[in-house]
Amino acid sequence: MAVTGLLLVGFLFSHLSGNLLLLKGATAFDDYVHFLNGIAVLPLLELGLAGLFVLHILLAIKLTAENKSARPVDYTIKADHGKKTLSSASMIVSGVVILGFLIKHIYDFRWRKAEFEAAPFELVARTLQNPLTALVYLLGCGAVGFHLFHAISSAFQTLGVNHPKYTPLITGVGRAVAIALAVGFAILPLYFWLSHGGAH
Repeated sequence: MAVTGLLLVGFLFSHLSGNLLLLKGATAFDDYVHFLNGIAVLPLLELGLAGLFVLHILLAIKLTAENKSARPVDYTIKADHGKKTLSSASMIVSGVVILGFLIKHIYDFRWRKAEFEAAPFELVARTLQNPLTALVYLLGCGAVGFHLFHAISSAFQTLGVNHPKYTPLITGVGRAVAIALAVGFAILPLYFWLSHGGAH
């Protein structure tokens, strides 16, 4: 869970850096997409990414089932009650929301692959100018940030990086990264909705 999760965080940074080219206009983003499509091993990379998502989901289901099986009745008093956050208590819920958003995202831009490759910027702009679609994307971005708010620091703790001196720093940086990714992705639907769709 920790390793697959951190790898997915790395992908999100890469994905965001490319998507922010949308703010520079059609030429910059279209050139970026055409560059990616020219990479011979791109289908293998996409297959590996899909496998990473599926593995992360399967591990989450397995871990949840094991936790329920180990203690079918919850603790009366939880030792970590003081450290519990809404984010940490809702990981499964936010994960399910992200999965739904991912399916929507794949439908919008990968299912219509030929249309996307022909005019990437135009398709993104037209899709996100729809207020309802923009709202769905904003909710998806929020779910990603909410999920990562706990997940990043939890992943490092799972990997054994747990020290009184460094844990608060890792937690703070992890939360900052979660917020930065959520805000970074949310800028895009807001930009197209407000500057294009919202103007009509």
